[in-house]
Amino acid sequence: MTEQPQKIVALVDGSIYSESVCDHAAWISQRTGSAVELIHVLGRREATDTHDHSGAIKLGARTALLEELAALDAQRAKLISHRGRAILEDARAILDKDGVTDITTRLRHGDVVEAVAEVEGDARVVILGKRGEAADFAKGHLGSNLERIVRASQKPVFVASRAFRPISKVLVAYDGGTSAMKAVDHIARSPLFQGLAVHVVTVGSASPSVEKGLRDAKALLKAAGIEAETAILPGPPEAALGKLVEDEHFDLLVMGAYGHSRIRSLIIGSTTTAMIRSCKVSVVLIR
Repeated sequence: MTEQPQKIVALVDGSIYSESVCDHAAWISQRTGSAVELIHVLGRREATDTHDHSGAIKLGARTALLEELAALDAQRAKLISHRGRAILEDARAILDKDGVTDITTRLRHGDVVEAVAEVEGDARVVILGKRGEAADFAKGHLGSNLERIVRASQKPVFVASRAFRPISKVLVAYDGGTSAMKAVDHIARSPLFQGLAVHVVTVGSASPSVEKGLRDAKALLKAAGIEAETAILPGPPEAALGKLVEDEHFDLLVMGAYGHSRIRSLIIGSTTTAMIRSCKVSVVLIR
């Protein structure tokens, strides 16, 4: 069964990752025929100035100064809105350059997780950039909301690396859990992965159940026309997967967002960002 074309929700924030988000969205669009919806979210703190400046204003100056402050706040909000639209237009230009023709843009106000929830109903995937070093991001940029979006989104979340590179080799982290099995099923059903080299890897010790799980995953992919290789790796998942990605030059890591083995600790809890950072490639997280 082939998925019907659905839109790609791409979150752009004007950071150094926005171009990569657009390039990855274009790659997915070209392989799936999906439209791209570009979203920029103005946080509540950005959109309005909630500070009360009146406390230090005395006597007859109060009214005139409050009016001036209100005018400045309005101008600030207008400039922030203009900046948001400029970010969206820059993103559209990148997609145009990459050959995408079906593009829509939305400037949203409020919380980014709420914004994603409102638009992801008919989405194939939600794309956002990885969080970089603190020097690269102001507080509140998308990177700081990455784990919140992964936890809240009902759709696969594509976490784009700093720079786009053509994707031909995919590593699937498979622990036998429900979300890992859903990840394999997603790969089997999606035109995105057709023609790519797919490797399904479990981190841990070999056992009859682990080996059966890998065989089942391989069979499901084979039925979809994907000849996958499988392997069992020893060691801690974060180190083992990160080393494998680097040593074997994988372009993309796919994993379930929740699991029942040691991989679970990589996604649930404080090490989520560490896992995504440890792999220098883009990561797709599937619930």
